Amino acid sequence: MNKLILLFLFLAVTFYTSAQTKYMIYFKDKGITSSTALQKSSSLYKIAEQSLDPRAIERRKQVMGENYITFEDLPVNQNYIEQLTSLNIKIENQLKWFNAVSAYLTDNQVNALNKLPFIEKIEPVKIFHYKNEPIIQGGSLSVPKGSLEKTTSLNYGGSFTENNLSDIPAVHDLGIKGTGVYVGILDDGFSYHTYNALKNLKVVHEHDYVHNLSTVSNQSGHGSSVFCLMAGYDPGNAIGPAYDAQFFLAETENSSSETHVEEDNYAAALQDMEAAGVQITSSSLGYAIFDAGQVSYTYADINGNTAICTQAANLAFTRGVLSFTASGNEGSYWGTGKGGIQTPADAFNIIAVGAVDSQNKMASFSSRGPTSDGRIKPEIVAMGQNNYIAQGGGSYSYGDGTSFATPIAAGIGALLKSCWPNLTNRQMRKIIIECGDDTLTPNNDRGWGLISAKRVIAYPNLDSVNNYYLLNKIFIDANGVNSSTVRLNYRVGSSSSFQTVAMNYDGTLKYNYTLPASNSGDIVEFYFTYQNNNGSLISEPSSKNYNFIYGNLLIGVIESNTRQTIPTQFSLMQNFPNPFNPSTVINYELPIGTHVTLKVYDILGREVATLVDEYQQAGKYNSQFSTLPTDRKVLNSKLSSSVYFYRLQAGDYMATKKMLLIK
Repeated sequence: MNKLILLFLFLAVTFYTSAQTKYMIYFKDKGITSSTALQKSSSLYKIAEQSLDPRAIERRKQVMGENYITFEDLPVNQNYIEQLTSLNIKIENQLKWFNAVSAYLTDNQVNALNKLPFIEKIEPVKIFHYKNEPIIQGGSLSVPKGSLEKTTSLNYGGSFTENNLSDIPAVHDLGIKGTGVYVGILDDGFSYHTYNALKNLKVVHEHDYVHNLSTVSNQSGHGSSVFCLMAGYDPGNAIGPAYDAQFFLAETENSSSETHVEEDNYAAALQDMEAAGVQITSSSLGYAIFDAGQVSYTYADINGNTAICTQAANLAFTRGVLSFTASGNEGSYWGTGKGGIQTPADAFNIIAVGAVDSQNKMASFSSRGPTSDGRIKPEIVAMGQNNYIAQGGGSYSYGDGTSFATPIAAGIGALLKSCWPNLTNRQMRKIIIECGDDTLTPNNDRGWGLISAKRVIAYPNLDSVNNYYLLNKIFIDANGVNSSTVRLNYRVGSSSSFQTVAMNYDGTLKYNYTLPASNSGDIVEFYFTYQNNNGSLISEPSSKNYNFIYGNLLIGVIESNTRQTIPTQFSLMQNFPNPFNPSTVINYELPIGTHVTLKVYDILGREVATLVDEYQQAGKYNSQFSTLPTDRKVLNSKLSSSVYFYRLQAGDYMATKKMLLIK
């Protein structure tokens, strides 16, 4: 009798569980207006601020200034949560950035929730099909273990080839190893206690988002291999680039099946990592193909702003986090000319990583770009074919996939941040792209090319100190650098002549020079010269010049005779004609490539039209606003004579002007 009762209960629980689907439940508001809630004296503002680690606040201030709390940061209304729990609904994840929660629901519960006045919408959580990269037993080392210590200070063992391809040993030899940087990794289980290469690493936080546990599962697999590629330290076997960094490990994949991952887990992990003060994140997970019975994303959705994981990456970037993610292993899945990029690799400022082999040849499986809105993807590539990866205990094998290229690239990002803590995520992204080996001819196979730790570390950068710009530099030369000969050559504006000045040297590694104050928008052009220890005169860059726009910390490389074609600053011009009927043209200029929105509003602040919503390269642009019924961009073609406003949002730049329609 007892056995029959237990069997009945088991079947009942099984049926009940199978009848449930995981949903995202979106709320209409947060229980208070945004203007009231964002007052620094309000209780919700204080709750949002208290949820942030001091490191997160410091990072946010670096890119957002004193207004580092936004409406997305306010907590989900707890009264709404209580009403859901009163219906026997168990909340899985609270996603304040989306004003939503996830939960398993029956059809009856969905119907009941749809009747509540504060529910905006209810959507099924997408269950992504996750394809593991193949693990290859055997393989061959490109460099014999015994020869490694002759050229580097560390013995990389089997991991030498993947490290050396991206010049990581040269940076380690400078003493740069990721110290002081906080990195978040999103993957499956991390059995770091049982891996020789992982057991001594600095894991300061971990969480299992699949089972809502405070520790990640103790299983060998994909996450452990990824962790080792980024930061492993087992001299003679494997060493990763950022082996002295700190880590937040997030298990977001369903380890019970090893084939599924849910988008809310990813968003929740990224949200928590940001609040904890993480500076860099790495995810070797790509989503586009779903299980049978679900609606998969289309190529049109690979637009940088559709998938929840993509939106979460965008929000993390605006808060100062630099994210790396695998481009995917789908080649040209979407079709000829469309590539195979998955989410969240389509996010606007995420660094999507493709895979090459040990000879820097493109791996056939590596997902290509572009995104559906025309942006180049991936951004960079790293070795992701026949990588030397850790398995359980002290064993090692080989594996393929963009998943294995990504932690190498993210580890280099940690080296850059460790070396130059002053850098913002936007500066780091620019530097990494500028340092690829295809930076002058980016394409949708390799992006801007193979990432190089040596080039990244040695690329010049700017720091704003007491309203002056401090120009920083490291020189890496196999023949050494005669520090007394290092010179900065610079000029402000194309009409001025170059000035040559000696740079300050810290006696060990770094050089700097405080540039004189200049007008915002002025172009500063510069290059360096020095003699190496063999007496040869070196110019860097060898043929082109570095440049930046005063008022902007991003440094690029330009041809001297083309620099005047680049706009010197963000600009939004007055529309012409004005007044107008029925159409007018709006001109604007971008000094750097960024995501751009151009919208029109009526005098009450209601959106009338979205003229532009896409990533655009640096240049001069124009957009037409028409009140004719044929203009599909206009939400309501029956506009009356009145004053209207148009607003340009380009990265951190925003400007608004008014125009007059007279009928």
